Formats: sequence, structure tokens, C-alpha cells
Amino acid sequence: MDALILSCGTGGGHDSAGKAILEELKKRGHHATMLNPYSLVSPKLAQKINKTYISMVQHEPKVFGACYKLGNLYRRLPFRSPVYFANHQMNQVMQEYLENHPYDIVIMPHLFPAEILTNMKLHGFSVPKTMFVATDYVCIPFTEETLCDAYVIPAEDLTQEFVNKGIPREKIYPLGIPVGSSFSETETKEQARRKLGLEEDKKYILVAGGSMGGGKIEKVIHRLSKQFEKREEIELIVICGSNQKLYDRLMKHSSQGMMVIEYTEQMADYMRACDLFITKPGGLSSTEAAACPIPILYTAVIPGCESCNAEYFSEHGMGVLGKSPKELFTKVEELLENDEVRRTMILCQRNTIHKEAATDICKLAEQMVH
Repeated sequence: MDALILSCGTGGGHDSAGKAILEELKKRGHHATMLNPYSLVSPKLAQKINKTYISMVQHEPKVFGACYKLGNLYRRLPFRSPVYFANHQMNQVMQEYLENHPYDIVIMPHLFPAEILTNMKLHGFSVPKTMFVATDYVCIPFTEETLCDAYVIPAEDLTQEFVNKGIPREKIYPLGIPVGSSFSETETKEQARRKLGLEEDKKYILVAGGSMGGGKIEKVIHRLSKQFEKREEIELIVICGSNQKLYDRLMKHSSQGMMVIEYTEQMADYMRACDLFITKPGGLSSTEAAACPIPILYTAVIPGCESCNAEYFSEHGMGVLGKSPKELFTKVEELLENDEVRRTMILCQRNTIHKEAATDICKLAEQMVH
């Protein structure tokens, strides 16, 4: 089987989901390629789209939330969205690529490529089988205007929401959000700590703002650092992702009891090694954490799909949300001190999250093609 994965770097989750599928396809002996569709026009265009989104999330999260709210209002109108029409110019470029590189199926963990291929279908272009993979625990705006052959959603209890938004029930497959194989390994906390060179008798708090280090996570980090600066048994590990400016600022003011790390390929190891994960509620990063598993405390929520992710994880006992600074830091203390609460949260994660989603998605692709 020849498969094409189309994704965009507007947030690390979409690409991470795509890479998890790519990894599994190759493991199963298939030919697979992953690319950003806008790079077919020019690498600069792809980078511009990614950077515009990332900058908004990092510096203007309220603006992003307003855009998301506007999208939810717009989807009620009886005509197609600006996102659909903006991708019309990609028709010819994508058609030329598919003619020169024939594929049996196109898998898309991002809305924009799904809009491109929908646009192509409606204008009479020939396209392979198509699969959309949702990476948030909600049906995001304009998913319903795409015309894919299959829609993979994070969980069965979200099926009705997608149906209510207009996705045909017979096209919905509740297989989960795909995570890389490193997050599904059975390594113990002790083994992970030895691998990373961490002390076995300390309590570690892992802090991250997603791959982009977005939201108000910096204020949370400084407050946590002050809160625990005199407690030698507790250490913060801060993952900055691709946010170089955040890393530089934290390094200038780093204190004893805080380890600051740029982008890392060992995120799964850090999740398994730590006692608590403080993060913004990205769909992919939340799923990765639950797959490890590790207790999750949400902060710096970017309005929109992240609010829905936090709500879903809270309702299913897989994480908790600190709605205010006072509540956040109270819950940090509670989670660190209460072993039973952490064990219960981990049990909920194990009972809810499907760690083998990438495998099942690839099996579905095989069935669709053959």
C-alpha cells in the first residue's frame, strides 16, 4: 500500500499524530510519505502559515480563542467557510503532485489538507481514498464541510457530537488519537529515571506548554519555582519545545531545583519519570501523557478546542484543571501529597485511552484500500 500523510505544523500535535501513523505504516511494510501540502507551493509558504499560527498561540491566545468562537458561529451558516475557499488555489498543485506520485490513500491529521482534497473532489479532480484523523476531543469547526471517506475520532462517546455536527455516522471510526510507539512502552518510573539521570527519591514536576511553549505557562513556571525553592525533595523539569525565547528567558532566571530543557525527543521518558505533568490541554500531548501514564494538571488553557480537551479529561477523571492561580497551586500540593488520587487518575487514563490507535488506524487504511 502507498500512503500519503498530509499535515501542517500549526501546533506540534498534528505532525506528531502524522509521524505516529507514518511509523506504524512503515513497520507494517507499507510505503508512506508525510509532507506539508503548502510546501508544494514553496517551503516559505508552509513556514509562513505555521509561524503565523504559532505566534498567535504564543503571544495572543485570546485572539486565537476569538477566532475559534467565530468559526463555531460561522459553521451555522448555509455556505462553505473561508478556510475552504482559501484552499482553492491548492487544487492544481496537489493534483499535479498526485499524478506524479500515485497513492492508494491520503491520511490527514489536520483540517487544512482535508479542505484541499474536498475542494478537489467538488471540482472534479481525481483523488485517492481519504481519511481524516481528529487530534482534539471535539469536532472542530468546519470538519463537517469536508468530504472524506473515513473520520477517525478520539473516543466512542464523542460519536454523537460528530454526527450532530454533520459527519455521517457510517464514516466515523472511534479508534483514538495516534501516539508514537515510545509512549506505549512499559518502562517503569525507576527505569526512566535511571535513563535520564534523575534521582530516585525525589518528586519531579514536569512542566510544558505543548511543543510551542504557548499560553501563560511562563508565569506558572516562575510561581512554581518560588513555591518549591526551599523544598529540596521537589524539582521542576521544564520543557520549552520550539519556543527559543522562553528557553532563553528561563535560563537567565533559572534557580536551584529547576531543570530547563529545549526541544527533546525523550518526552515519553520524562513523562514516565515524573510524578505530575503540568501543561496546557493539547489533544495530542494529553493523549501521550495518558498513554504513559502520568497525572495531569491543566493550566494556561487557550480558548477553543483546548477548553474541550480539558473538559473531556476532567470528566473522565484523567486530569484536573486549575481554573485560577490559587486553585492551580493548591491542586499541585494535593496531587503531590496524595498517592491515592494520583493512582486513581492513572487508572482512569489506562481505562480510557487507547494506546494502540496508530495500529488500528493503519488496519483501517488497509481495509479501505483492499
